[in-house]
Amino acid sequence: MKDQLAGTGTLLRLALRRDRVMMPVWIMVVALLVLSLPASLESVYGTAAERARLLTTMNTNGSLRALYGPAFGDSIGGLTAWRGGVFAGVLAGVMSLVVVVRHTREEEETGRQEMLSAAMVGRRAPLTAALLAALTANGLAALLVTAGLAGRGAGGALALGLGIGATGMLFAALAAIAAQLTESARLAKGLTGALIGAAFVLRAAGDAGSAGGSSVLTWVSPLGWLEHVRAFAAERWWVFALFAAAVAVQVAAAYALAGRRDVGMSFLPARPGPAEGRLGSAGALAWRLQRGSLIGWSLAFLAAGVVFGGMTDGATQLVGDNERTREIIERMGGRSGIADAFLATMAGMLGMIAALYIVSAVLRLSGEESGQRAEPLLANAVGRLRWAGGHLAVAFGGSALILLLAGLGLGIGHGHHMGAAVGATLAQLPAVWVIGALAALLHGAAPRYAVAAWAVAGGALTLGWIGPALNLPQAALNLSPFAHLPKLPGAEAVAWAPLLALTALAAALLAAGLTALRRRDLAV
Repeated sequence: MKDQLAGTGTLLRLALRRDRVMMPVWIMVVALLVLSLPASLESVYGTAAERARLLTTMNTNGSLRALYGPAFGDSIGGLTAWRGGVFAGVLAGVMSLVVVVRHTREEEETGRQEMLSAAMVGRRAPLTAALLAALTANGLAALLVTAGLAGRGAGGALALGLGIGATGMLFAALAAIAAQLTESARLAKGLTGALIGAAFVLRAAGDAGSAGGSSVLTWVSPLGWLEHVRAFAAERWWVFALFAAAVAVQVAAAYALAGRRDVGMSFLPARPGPAEGRLGSAGALAWRLQRGSLIGWSLAFLAAGVVFGGMTDGATQLVGDNERTREIIERMGGRSGIADAFLATMAGMLGMIAALYIVSAVLRLSGEESGQRAEPLLANAVGRLRWAGGHLAVAFGGSALILLLAGLGLGIGHGHHMGAAVGATLAQLPAVWVIGALAALLHGAAPRYAVAAWAVAGGALTLGWIGPALNLPQAALNLSPFAHLPKLPGAEAVAWAPLLALTALAAALLAAGLTALRRRDLAV
């Protein structure tokens, strides 16, 4: 066994060096999501009576419980755990899957792992180093959360920090299994991401049907375990035994699978080619490669729209006469009545999440290029612009499709104003396209740094999600293209100038990216 772990320390140092920028950014986003909440909650619900009223309102509203979960305590620390715990757990899970897949399946897919394995590197050393890197990231995030909330109660702060870190490690272990089962990093990330989404849906369904979080569905979900740690509300330390057992079983399964396959191989190999149909163009190939992802995003956005639309009346009830909460929602969604402001806020949030889709779809170009699948294609009668154009058409057209479906979902869930809801989500497109065009520019001009497009999308999401609650200055909020969009529905007159300006900017960035792609050598 010792020989199979040879070189683990060296690979761990290499992984931490490669992630010296990405990992700290992820850690700070996870921690900031939680640590930004206490001051905001204290300014909104400053008295015990207001917090008790919030607790009662929240726990009697099924749609809001589905989004945030039940609240178990009315202290500022308890409300912080309620408002940010599950979402921080989701972000920790996404961070973990990115780290683990990057240093396992992605290394094998690019051929670097085969070169490393020719040296004194044990069979299970890469997997061990990847899991230790994820443990480092989750441990630091847990430490920051615990230290930042210690003043609210040391026990509660430790429980919440450990819960977020344990959730991240559970999904890291799931990503380790997915990396053994699939033959590409994209599939490994997609499978683990789908499991994170399923965990959120199970928890939401369970919490919607049970005010005390006692539903079986809640206990099936790891995010439900995080919720049931009950930080700042008579902590349940025994729940961490569930995390420990699940992580141990999954890591053991990943190690067993890693020992039964060759480098580069997988237990679920992809089909050797299209079983039916005809690929007559580069665009058709791009559609074939990306249609599964687009269908998944489309269904998710339609469902999310229905859920958020159905929450509108509940959000109005939750705000009540609390002026500070009304100010925050109106700052995010415009001053056109609390219902319209809430719908505008949800439309903006869906737009910012759609930016993650367009980045992933555009960066499929980088995956095809670094995986050396683009070179044989371009050696034939296919130009670079046709090849890139196919993927970009799917990315930009796909973002329009998922936002259209999100708007339809909002209208269905709310019960009326279908046209206004669709218009609100489609109004997010110019900002989404700016981020997608920036990703295309990075791929065309500096392919080694194309991954920085994720930081741009994540920054826009963070500013839009946390910025209004922190009362950040408008100059800081304006760094996001979404800050320049009209707040729909509810605006008396649509401001077309920023929409046209952002669309023109996206077109210019896209043209620059394609020009740079034509002039450079293919990445190797």
